[in-house]
Amino acid sequence: MKKLINIGYGNVVNSSKVVAVISAESAPAKRMITQAKDDLVAVDATQGKKTKSVIVMDSGHIVLSPLMPETISLRFGEENQNE
Repeated sequence: MKKLINIGYGNVVNSSKVVAVISAESAPAKRMITQAKDDLVAVDATQGKKTKSVIVMDSGHIVLSPLMPETISLRFGEENQNE
C-alpha cells in the first residue's frame, strides 16, 4: 500500500520508493545535487529555503527537502507504526 510522507511545505513522497535520506551538508551530497541538477533528475521541494536533506528515490531522482534528515526519518517511523 502506498504511503505518502510529508517532506515540508505540503510536499510528499511515496515512502515505498525512497532509498535513502541523507544530510545535504557533506561534500558528496553537494556533488550529487549538482550532478542531479545537470542531469535534470533533481526535484527541489524547498520553496527557496535552505536544503537540509537529500532524498534518494529508486528511480534515480533526488528530492531536496528543507527538513532535517532526522525529522524525515521520524516521519517514516510514524508511518511504520500506523500499519
